[in-house]
Amino acid sequence: MLVLALDTATPASTAALVEVTADGLFGVAENRTVDPRAHGEKLAPEITAVLAEAGFRPRDLTAIVAGLGPGPFTGLRVGLATAASMGQALGIPTYGVCSLDALGRAAGPGRVLIATDARRREVYHATYADGVRETGPDVAKPADVAVNADKAAGEGALKYGDVFGLPVEEHLLYPPGAALVALAADRIREAAPSEILTPLYLRRPDAVEPAGRKPVLT
Repeated sequence: MLVLALDTATPASTAALVEVTADGLFGVAENRTVDPRAHGEKLAPEITAVLAEAGFRPRDLTAIVAGLGPGPFTGLRVGLATAASMGQALGIPTYGVCSLDALGRAAGPGRVLIATDARRREVYHATYADGVRETGPDVAKPADVAVNADKAAGEGALKYGDVFGLPVEEHLLYPPGAALVALAADRIREAAPSEILTPLYLRRPDAVEPAGRKPVLT
């Protein structure tokens, strides 16, 4: 079963192909661009490129897995809207997973703090023990994050490494496509029904509606 994984919860936009079998999964190809202002421009070409690289077409896909965040509003909705529209057009199920969980799973054994950049000098964070989430996800100032881990991963951990005081897995800054699919593998194998992709924003978007009409002088 060929699965497309998408994530735009961080400054990176990621498109990956993963083959899911009865007893495992295998990474086929992955394409990533790090540009927090270009998710909308980069993701579709990445999907096209990763399919072409592996010699597949959209109709070969069995399912789509999307990172639900947490992440900034604008970037996150690009990935989720793309996954939902592709799933509907192709008639295949879509599944959502927490983007921090993918980083936590990829970090492997031990206690790890996952932190991604939430802007406003804050981070989205969660802690994991042997790949299983113990706390979070939440959003906070780096100095307010309770550090109960032996190492850290995520671009937020690298950015605020001096605050956390933990060794950072610098090779693991963004959610890997294979880890996203691994978290949904059981649902994929069971051909579970498609899910509504509900984003994990954790806070309100920067843009808000005006509180009321302003008087106009004539």
